[in-house]
Amino acid sequence: MFAVTVTFEIHPDQMGHFLPLMHANASASLDSEPGCRQFDVATDPSRPNAVFLYELYETEADFHKHLSLPHFLSFAEKTDPMIASKAVTTWSEVRQ
Repeated sequence: MFAVTVTFEIHPDQMGHFLPLMHANASASLDSEPGCRQFDVATDPSRPNAVFLYELYETEADFHKHLSLPHFLSFAEKTDPMIASKAVTTWSEVRQ
């Protein structure tokens, strides 16, 4: 398994627009990507502009394929102006 964690800081006035697009992207990933095993979207009221993702893929190649799919590309295009910062970390060994 290959894990990806992403931490976003969203511009304060954009969270209401960002989250529905994020949830749609997560659902599309789980529904249409056989290699996508988990896609969690986490928020916390104490950090109102932060979004944390935990994504689990069968392989690193499955993650890279995810980045080229139409639903991800559309999500990225629409949300890019809403994002103040983004940090992506990958984990090549996941034991369950």
